[in-house]
Amino acid sequence: MMRILDPLPITCLPPASPSAPAQIKEFVAGTVAGEAPVIPISAQLRYNIDHVCRYIATRIPVPVRDFTSSPRLIVIRSFDVNKPGEGIMTLQGGVAGGSILQGVLRKGDEIELRPGSVSRDSEGRIRCAPIHSKIVSLYAEKNPLEYAVPGGLIGVGTQMDPTLTRGDRLVGQVLGHRGDLPDVLVEIEVSFYLLRRLLGVKTTEGEKAAKVSKLRKDETLMLNIGSTSTGGKVRGVQARVRVGSNVPVALACLNRLWLRGSRAVPGCWCL
Repeated sequence: MMRILDPLPITCLPPASPSAPAQIKEFVAGTVAGEAPVIPISAQLRYNIDHVCRYIATRIPVPVRDFTSSPRLIVIRSFDVNKPGEGIMTLQGGVAGGSILQGVLRKGDEIELRPGSVSRDSEGRIRCAPIHSKIVSLYAEKNPLEYAVPGGLIGVGTQMDPTLTRGDRLVGQVLGHRGDLPDVLVEIEVSFYLLRRLLGVKTTEGEKAAKVSKLRKDETLMLNIGSTSTGGKVRGVQARVRVGSNVPVALACLNRLWLRGSRAVPGCWCL
């Protein structure tokens, strides 16, 4: 989508400048988005929003949902719904919000969050203690649910101590049935694919975009795993790359993650 922030009359545009759709088409040429349509919109004035909705409804297929596997929910928000000075008899448990990747969550399910509570022992070794709780409510926006399926954002009311969920403290956690979640990792080995050019770096007119150099041992990267963003260091590079994460992570059922490095532009993370 091409967002029109400030509509200008034609007389204000330079006569020799290429149109924005043409620039977008040139930028995505040769990629998976090369044949995608460019839809100009103005969100403030609500121009062409109906065309975007029509395109999404008619051209983008509905993904296949997995209702039979063990449930996995990636937490993207967590909060305390209690007001200051809430009485002990009306105190509610913490709430975790996110999207279900697979499976079905129901009220009354015993759940677990990993990596859970992370700490270090006296020798500096990382210790992870999974958080166990029970689902007491499910919401989609303001609609109460008896069960939740993949697709959309779900609010999961639990019996957890609200201090654990306050201020998005659970962001990056993976929620699922108790005893049925994947192992917590501090080092991962993945197959990788480097982009042909840096994204997120401004270039002057006529200047070629900087090429992406190969990964190097001990290089610092930013890892985006699910809803977790953390630093990591390359431990080894061959056909696959081995990366050590600064914090423990649970990969859920994800098979892809982003590696962002600042090799070409110091002080700036770029894909």
